[in-house]
Order: sequence, then structure tokens, then C-alpha cells
Amino acid sequence: MKLQARAIDIGTRTPTVILNGADAAELGAHPLDRVEIDHAGGTVVGIVELTDELVAEGELAVTRPLGHIEGEVAVTFAPSPSSASFVRKKLDDVELEAGEIEDIVTDIKYDRLSDAELSAFVTSIYTNGLSRAEIVDLTESMVAAGETMHWDREGVADKHSIGGVAGNRVTPVVVPVFAAAGVTIPKTSSRAVTSAAGTADTMEVFCDVEFGIDEIREIVAETNGCLVWGGGVNLSPVDDKIIRVETPLSLDPPGQMIASVLSKKKSAGSTEIVIDIPYGEGAKVSSLDAAREMAEDFDRVGDALDMQIDCAITRGNQPIGAGIGCGLEARDVLAVLQGEGPEDLRSKSVTLADMLLSSCGCDESAAAILEDGRALGKFREIVAAQGGDSDVTVDDLPIGSHTATVEAQGDGRVSHANNRLVNECARRAGAPKDKGAGLDLAAQVGDAVEAGEALVTIHAETAEKRDEAVRFARENQPVRVNAPDEALVERYG
Repeated sequence: MKLQARAIDIGTRTPTVILNGADAAELGAHPLDRVEIDHAGGTVVGIVELTDELVAEGELAVTRPLGHIEGEVAVTFAPSPSSASFVRKKLDDVELEAGEIEDIVTDIKYDRLSDAELSAFVTSIYTNGLSRAEIVDLTESMVAAGETMHWDREGVADKHSIGGVAGNRVTPVVVPVFAAAGVTIPKTSSRAVTSAAGTADTMEVFCDVEFGIDEIREIVAETNGCLVWGGGVNLSPVDDKIIRVETPLSLDPPGQMIASVLSKKKSAGSTEIVIDIPYGEGAKVSSLDAAREMAEDFDRVGDALDMQIDCAITRGNQPIGAGIGCGLEARDVLAVLQGEGPEDLRSKSVTLADMLLSSCGCDESAAAILEDGRALGKFREIVAAQGGDSDVTVDDLPIGSHTATVEAQGDGRVSHANNRLVNECARRAGAPKDKGAGLDLAAQVGDAVEAGEALVTIHAETAEKRDEAVRFARENQPVRVNAPDEALVERYG
């Protein structure tokens, strides 16, 4: 069929073409079917959507991912890629071979799978799991689908947490400790998906975080480390596309999580890695047994990929640090580097850093590097190398001025601090988009409190968002004293 193609300014994530319903009927094409388009610049395949008004009969609208195609084109029906049959195979709980996984990953890379097919692949992993062989094959295929970084030195370190714990801003403390000890640590981190801040969001308070691979190499050559956003480089790009599908339903199947983490680390050239696996109520891993099983999988898959993996199984039943949200977490990081700050954040940072230092064959003590100021000095070097103010102080950090204090109504002990609810309350206040928004936690689980004593201070950049966070806190009680239904009182400031 001959049609007149025109570009349409719609930034779809998949290579989508929009057909008039009459033309689609003549082609025998339905929504999410594929058509092949022969044009002056070559041949492309698009995923079909239909309209009766937006595109006239005899026309074909082409969205951004397919590039600029205009003029007369030949359109024919195209079959589904072969990898779609492998997705169905995994849905039937049949173990995939290495070549089948590679085909799926290649088709995800080039957007040949529709969102429905990609969602089915994620669902198959969530429902049926992945064998260790499949995890290794998936990791290797995702690494091969993107760029990789290579370093002319041994013992390239990294640290990763599987997430789920509010605050927990350990990475910006650990990285300068390592860099100060002379260990190379090219750290790429994520932005928040459901949390109040990711490491990249928090570091953005201090400096730029979006850099290309060559720029990252320059920063690491200058300082021995970096703290950048992983989405700014083409490291394991297929992982980012899979995560996009997982996010709406908060799916994070263990096998895919392991492949996701290790593909990023392998692509970044890391060889010595500490993985933080928090467990407990509100964390991604609920039990100690499940955490141990995940640690064993990380270890075995790491061995197959020639990576030294050490897993730290940590308690994740409450937030780490006092601040939840970009500016408030940045405050905690800088305070710990200066020898102050929340003790739980400092203690966890030292524990994980010591594990990684030992793995890299370094006999330095993380506590000593913090105490003598070398970690703070290195952090300021990294901030400067990434375009920030190396003389930044805690007073310079953005903290929302619209506040409300959530108080305990009666005497008792803090019995519960739900990570998911704490994060959501901070997001209602405006985090992570509003850098000054979030929560300041005044009490931890087990602390004795008196009636009228502050449990949480909400910070927001607007009164409206502050009030929304207060409403959420009142209805959901992210931090509870004694009985779970105990009332809270809000005092505005």
C-alpha cells in the first residue's frame, strides 16, 4: 500500500505509526501490530495505533523514535519479532536459552517489542522467576547492548543498595572515603522512582550529575571517583527500559533486580562491589531468609561474571538518617563528612566502606578517613570537579520554609516507622522535584517520647504541599507511638 507519510510531534517511547482506520483495515493491521515502511532513507518497522480523525485516509503519521520520514512510502504488514515467541515461552515457565534471552534484549534495545510484549516479559519473570543461568545470560546480554567503561587499573570499586529504605544516603559518604584511600570508584546512581530522593537527586543539590562517558573519565582521573546519574550514559540501556515497565506496578522481581544491578556495575568497569540488602517490614526484602537467598544469588552470578561481590545484610525496618528528601539528605551527608550528623548513617557508611576497602586489599580504616577530614576534602574535590561549590556549607543547602510539626499525643515509645509511608509523605511535600521538600525525623523506633514531643517536621516549598503532607501523615501515621491508631497533633510554624 502506498501512503503519504508525515512526521507528527509525539514523543512516544516505542517506534509508533498512526494509521487511519480504513487504511489499517485494508492492510489487515490492528493496534500493536507492526508494519514495515519502505522510504527514501531505507526500511523501518513501526508499531500500529489507529485513528479516524487525527490522520486522514491515505496518510501515515510517524512519531519521533522513527526519525523524520515524509513523502510517499510503501507500507506492508510485518510479523512480530521472533523474540515475542520466547516471551510466551517464559510465560509458560520454560527456562530460556542464552540465545533466546539475547534476542529478547536486542529487540528491547531497538524498541521492536511493544509495551504489552515488554510488560509480558517482566510479568513472566515476576511470576516464574529466573534461574541463575538465566540471570547470568540476561546480565551479559544487557551489558553487550550498551557501552562499557574500561580502566587501566585493578580493583575498581562500587557500592549499591537494592533500595526500599528511606534516607539511607550512604553512597555520598562511602565514595569519598574510597577515593581518599586511593581506590577508584566511578559511581553511577539512579534518580528516585518511588522514594523521596535517589542518590543522583541528592547529589544534584551539590553539583551537576549529568555527564557523558568521556567527562566521567576526566572526573575520575582528577579525583579518583565520581557521583553521577547513571541515566546520562549509555550503560545497560535495556535495563532502563525494563525498569520503566516495572515502575507503574512497583514490580521488582529478584532475578531481574540482580541482572539490573550487576549489568550496570559490569558496564561501569567495576570489579569489587558491596551490595547492601536491607530486610524488614517496608523494605523490598521482607525476611532474613529471603535476604540470605538473594545474597547467595548475587555471589554466584558475580562469580560467573568475574566480579567480586560482598553482600551486607542490614536491618531495613526504619529509615536511615534524619532527613528524607534531597536537601535534607544532603544536609545529613555533609554533616557526617564533617564528623557530626546522624549516628546510624555514619555507622552504616563506615561498616559498608570497611567491607569494600578490605575487598580491594586496602588496610585503611573508613572511620579514620572520616575522622581526619580526608573524606570531606575528597568530597569537596568531587563536587568541584562536577561543577559545584567546593566550599558549600550546611547552611547553603535548600530546606523548605513552610513547615509543620507532627507530635505524639501521648507518652510512649516509637513503635513503627514505615519506609514506604515515610517516603510517600515526603513526596506529598514535594520531594524529589522540590529540592527543599521532605521530612526531618526527630525520633527512631524504640525512642521514648512524651506527649507534645515532635516526631516529624514536614518541610515544603509551598503551603499547599505542606498541608497535603500533613493530611497524609494524619491519615496514615508513617511514624507511630505505641498503639497504631494513636492520634497525631499538627503544629504549624
